[in-house]
Amino acid sequence: MDRRRALKTTTVLLAAPVVATQLAGCTGRLETFASWKQAQQAVLDLLFVPKVVQGSTWNLSQVLQHLAQSIEFSMQGFPALRGAWFRSSIGSAAFAVFNARGAMSHDLAEPIPGAPALDGAQALRDSVNRLLEAMDAFAQFNGTLRPHFAYGELSKPQYERAHLMHLANHWTQFHAKTATA
Repeated sequence: MDRRRALKTTTVLLAAPVVATQLAGCTGRLETFASWKQAQQAVLDLLFVPKVVQGSTWNLSQVLQHLAQSIEFSMQGFPALRGAWFRSSIGSAAFAVFNARGAMSHDLAEPIPGAPALDGAQALRDSVNRLLEAMDAFAQFNGTLRPHFAYGELSKPQYERAHLMHLANHWTQFHAKTATA
């Protein structure tokens, strides 16, 4: 049984760079946030129509901090990177699949490796502002983007799609806040 699992794992790992290469030019339609401006508006709207986060140990403010960290790290550098082999094979293949689908799926409660802890007591307004500032900074950024901790090197359009898909994936956790008696 262990040989069979090892063979399957080896096959998947060897195929990862091929899959990434084949899907590199494929870009699926982004459904939740088709543009950076649309995503920024959705973030701003959270100040007027707050949501609750379901299925996570993080509150809304912490999720927004996490999203801001991801965007900030794309410009500053991630605190911890997966190995170069991982980023150039499995990581780049995962991004290629997400890009082709136009949607990402990941563990919504997993912090970015090495990132500072998320502040559960931070006011929603502060987290919204931080995320909007990170988004503005990214939109205007003309420097060299840093490798993604898992996906590796991404161009600015690829990073923008990755951020939009990341935002959209977390948006699936947000639900209307209901009045309690």
